[in-house]
Amino acid sequence: MDPVITEQLGCTHPLARHLDDFLTDLANAGASPHTRRAYRGDLIAFAAHHGEDLAELTAAPVRAYLAGLADLSPASRKRKRAAIASFAKWAVRHDLLAANPMDRIDTVKVPKALPRPAAAADVAKVLALICSRRPRNDLPLDRLRDRVLFETAYVCGARASEVCGLYVEDLDLRLDDEHVRIHGKGGSVRTVLLDDRGYVTLLKLYLTRAGYTAGPLFRASINGRGGPLSYDAAHHRWQSYCAQAGVEIDIHQLRHAHATELNAGVSIEAVRRRLGHTSTETTQLYALLDDKVADTEIRAARRRRDRATS
Repeated sequence: MDPVITEQLGCTHPLARHLDDFLTDLANAGASPHTRRAYRGDLIAFAAHHGEDLAELTAAPVRAYLAGLADLSPASRKRKRAAIASFAKWAVRHDLLAANPMDRIDTVKVPKALPRPAAAADVAKVLALICSRRPRNDLPLDRLRDRVLFETAYVCGARASEVCGLYVEDLDLRLDDEHVRIHGKGGSVRTVLLDDRGYVTLLKLYLTRAGYTAGPLFRASINGRGGPLSYDAAHHRWQSYCAQAGVEIDIHQLRHAHATELNAGVSIEAVRRRLGHTSTETTQLYALLDDKVADTEIRAARRRRDRATS
């Protein structure tokens, strides 16, 4: 059984075995480790609240649980509801529940929020702090790894979890056709052109120094025998570098920054494919962001004009 379930719920909890089976099926279906961790945390929290047999999982305890989360953001409540809904759907499919109680629970509406891209100058400042694009020969390999990892997220507009999951086999570095296959949400795969020559040179240097010809591209250990660097470890290291650089940039803002820069001269559909969005509705938020920035600049220009004429 999953050790986290055992530690937090105990083996005798009525839902423990079912949660473990559900997470196993998620893994077999190709769900990412990040997704499985999120589902596990949300479902353990619900199981600690419910504490009854699976057959007793009705709309009433779910409503009571969600009512206790009223102080959380709509996005957090929606995620927790989605975890319970997925588990209940799985239970019905396996004849463990006669009906899905989530059919009686309203969905949580989340207001569309504009992305928060980081300023290009701030991103450059953090990357330069890690190391330059022409690193010293004595630079530790994990430092070079971090620079390439975070720059990959930036120049590809990829999620940090997607970058952590890259393998050397996902790269094709043939001259004038350099690209990478990125494995996204729901088992999707997209190809991203690597059109930044300086970045490609740094990536090749990293591969040469690491001696990697196959396997995880960004490894947890520097001896070449470790597994992929975890998202949590990458996030912690990024936050540490940001603190040293004196800037506040969430790791996901690297993706937003790339998308905003790309949106300046590329079609919405091209940006959607680059980012791996399933719908252009999500991508169009970047166009709205550009409109908001333009409005801000216009208002600033008007204020300067008014001061000059007063």
